Amino acid sequence: MSWGGVHLELAVGAVLDLDDGAWTVVEVRAGSGAVVLTSAGGELRICPLGRLLGKVRVSTGEPARAGQAPSLEDLDEGQVEVLHLRLAHALEADCGFRSGDPRWPEPGEPRPRYDPAVTTKQQRMARKEAELAALHPREARRLGLDRLGVRTLRRLADAWWEGGCRLEACIDGRWLKLSPGRPSVTEQIAEAIEAVHLECLHRSRVSMRTRERLIHQYVREKFGEEVEVPHYSTLWRVWREWYGPDGTRQRYQRSAAAMDPGGSSVVITRPGQVVALDTTPFPVLLRSHGFGDAVGAHLTLAMDVFSRSLVAFRLTLGSDTAVDVGLLLRDVMMPLPMRPDWGEEMAWPYPGVPASVVAEFAGYEVAGLPFFAPATVTTDHGLVYKSHYLVEVERRMGCSVLPARTMRATDKAACERAFRSAQSLLLEALPGFRGADVADRGADPEGDAVFTVSAMEHLVATWIVKVWQNRRLGEHAPPWAPDERHSPNTLFAASFAQGGFGLRIPSPDSYYGVLPATYVKIHRKRGVKVKNLWYDGPALDQYRGLRSPRGGEHAGLWRIRHDPRDRREVFFEDPADRQWHALRWTGLPPQGQVPAFSDAKVDELMVEAARSGLVPRDDRDLLPVLLELLGRHVPVEQWPGRRAKEAAGKRRRAGQAREEERAQVADRDRHRPRQAPEPVASAQVVPLRRDQVRSAVDADRRRRRELAVPSPPPLPGPLGAGYREHDLFRLPPDDEEEETDD
Repeated sequence: MSWGGVHLELAVGAVLDLDDGAWTVVEVRAGSGAVVLTSAGGELRICPLGRLLGKVRVSTGEPARAGQAPSLEDLDEGQVEVLHLRLAHALEADCGFRSGDPRWPEPGEPRPRYDPAVTTKQQRMARKEAELAALHPREARRLGLDRLGVRTLRRLADAWWEGGCRLEACIDGRWLKLSPGRPSVTEQIAEAIEAVHLECLHRSRVSMRTRERLIHQYVREKFGEEVEVPHYSTLWRVWREWYGPDGTRQRYQRSAAAMDPGGSSVVITRPGQVVALDTTPFPVLLRSHGFGDAVGAHLTLAMDVFSRSLVAFRLTLGSDTAVDVGLLLRDVMMPLPMRPDWGEEMAWPYPGVPASVVAEFAGYEVAGLPFFAPATVTTDHGLVYKSHYLVEVERRMGCSVLPARTMRATDKAACERAFRSAQSLLLEALPGFRGADVADRGADPEGDAVFTVSAMEHLVATWIVKVWQNRRLGEHAPPWAPDERHSPNTLFAASFAQGGFGLRIPSPDSYYGVLPATYVKIHRKRGVKVKNLWYDGPALDQYRGLRSPRGGEHAGLWRIRHDPRDRREVFFEDPADRQWHALRWTGLPPQGQVPAFSDAKVDELMVEAARSGLVPRDDRDLLPVLLELLGRHVPVEQWPGRRAKEAAGKRRRAGQAREEERAQVADRDRHRPRQAPEPVASAQVVPLRRDQVRSAVDADRRRRRELAVPSPPPLPGPLGAGYREHDLFRLPPDDEEEETDD
């Protein structure tokens, strides 16, 4: 007999799977419509055929497939609309109302032909079938109503009521067919694919056609020619399903395959547990402070992976250095100060820790941006992040380094998405945006640039505190509330209730602990020598010529810290009071100001001095060479055929502007953490470096004249005084005349 579209065999000896176990058919009584069953224990049971059909589970001879319950998310928009329309017709035929509830009728309901007060369900079903049959075949097929008969209408209505009035219970099973898998990929073929994959990891990169030939070779030698190998397209799809798209370099595939697949992954449960660092070229051209040229910059971000908060950032002209990244980690631990033009809505908003308490610890009013001591830092494999100096800074801060895999942007996907979001939400709307490619660049992005570095830094900081921290995260939710919607601020505040907040603010002297250290001796007269330059100051007076009590690798040497961005000063920690003192370069004039210069400029200075044959005994002899290097530039007006020189002059000016900007950032880091000055507008850009160089050259010339003439020369006498002292008509004596003749 047939039941539910499946053939049910009730012959003697057939085994039926009932709710309470397996039963064997002993006798079929066709006259009474009953079946005699027996269990494995010998128990007899007589079941009417109608009751038996409600209890038996029909086996199709195939193992049951595990699958999740269907959902509306599995359907496209067209299928959802068709499902709503078909269910509305079924409910109108069932109860007279398209919504299924008389309390929520649509306009004009119930229609006279489907009024439940004067019609029966059978009549309504027949009338609905006739109504749908009267539709044009093409229209009915488009709306999915071409095969909507009485049986289908009853099935849809019953599924609606039995499924708890849920639309998912009425989904057509033909829309969500279970995939039959790949029957052609047998155990032998799967073994061959695995073997070829391991072999291809060892070899150089090959094409999929070559892999297909290797699979054929493996199957033929291992299992014989009788085993059929699937088509190339099937092997290609299986390869992509098992091993992903084939777009990675071969050595990176080997490194990824060498990782333990059963290794534990990092589960992030609190702010500060993992902080991702990354650097990208800033897509907006900026104006330099010194010359007003359009220059490029780099943006370095520090993101808390748990709350997606941008806890710190740095804008650097040119590429960033290890010192910039080390000070960025220090910024993560420092609260961000409020700026003069920020309103109360940007102040510290987090409940659980009053703003007055945080301001008392920090010493200033704090803005609404999280700060904490990072536990783990995730970086890529750039030279800046792999430097020994930065690793040592992270170790002193108590951070563990978790480097991302090479060429795996997914390991810090949150930071990559933050770059793209900042570009689409803010940077693309700014003048001077240069796009992602030269072909997509505007007509004149350099001429459109209007923002200086300080103005852009102020704009980005305002956007982060006011927009990003309050922006709803579309696909990110905490593990304890996967269905809730959060912003970075609400996620950070929610973590207070679970783990609390450790208020730990580093001291302002932490700036010196981040700088690179050099271990030297203190000369009795000249001070200390740090990277080819001599530095001196009153703080060294009581330690001149003395040996440091330090032991270990740097026994007997004194530790001096320097900022590579500004080499005019180095810093010495007095062991008596643990205070830091600045030591000035001995080549600096006692009065006036010399433009800032970095480590790179010092190296260029030494090369230029050696090339000119200068062997200095004192750093004062190097000052003219340094000033010549700092003041060298190309005039603005150039002939059209000499654009190469103009480009070289622009690069030189960009380097000078970069050194000047880094010196200003170093000064802000040293005196007031994360407190930026008032932004400089583009209209206020003046050639500061040229004036500094001119004043420094004049001061050096004045100093050299004063050294050459220690005392001022006597004033000359009045005009004609020589004539009154000597007689012009008096003849000289004879002796004087003879001496003159001789």
